[in-house]
Amino acid sequence: MLPQLVALDMDGTLLNPHGQLPADFPELRALAAAQHCELVPASGRQLATLTEMFPDLGTFIAENGSVVVRSGEIIATSPIGEETVRAARAAADAITEPHATVLCTPETAFASEDVPAAAREEISTYYKAVTWVPVLGDVPDTNIIKIAIFCESGTEAHVYEPIRRAVPDDNVVVSGKMWLDVMARGVDKGAALTTLAELSGVPVSATVAFGDYLNDLEMLRAAGTAVAMDNAHAQLKEVADIIAPANTDNGVSVVLRKLLSS
Repeated sequence: MLPQLVALDMDGTLLNPHGQLPADFPELRALAAAQHCELVPASGRQLATLTEMFPDLGTFIAENGSVVVRSGEIIATSPIGEETVRAARAAADAITEPHATVLCTPETAFASEDVPAAAREEISTYYKAVTWVPVLGDVPDTNIIKIAIFCESGTEAHVYEPIRRAVPDDNVVVSGKMWLDVMARGVDKGAALTTLAELSGVPVSATVAFGDYLNDLEMLRAAGTAVAMDNAHAQLKEVADIIAPANTDNGVSVVLRKLLSS
């Protein structure tokens, strides 16, 4: 069966190490369209960032599944409970390792004006709609769909455990070497892919997911065909049906071309 719905993680997967789309992406889109297959960016990046990157696309999985868009319309958002937001924020404030916290709503991301330069650069890369505030603590706990924490020295080592302990019933994922994300329980890219497939009338067996890091794990588990990049975290390779060449070798294009012609 040819794929009908393909979810593409961005960083470490579709994008090259400089954060750029592969040169042949327009050709890949045309090939997919000719086979009645929809390509869906699926990222921890916010919706504003994805729509800027893909102005001609209308379907997205943004904020690690906290925002789902189909045919240009937001079909689902998943706010975190206020109690969880307060607990996660308190735990983050207690972490002594240098870090920066970002509070995400469907429309914007809130970050403190006084974050270090490296954190500001990272935040600006992944969040095109940012509201820089003098005091992050003044941002209300309502309508938060994701809490992102940037730690240059590593989130697995310094951030994951204290946040996991603070909000054990919600979804805490290491989304990159320097990023950790908190979403509501049951919210992830896999659930979003399942929702999109159902609304599109696409059987799960005709879905494909490409990913490289732990925030992609549930998406690969949910997809009919799971593709982990050669540069992927070991846990993704354990559940993958296919190991693609690394993102540095345009692995998405290599594998997707084969799948679309099989």
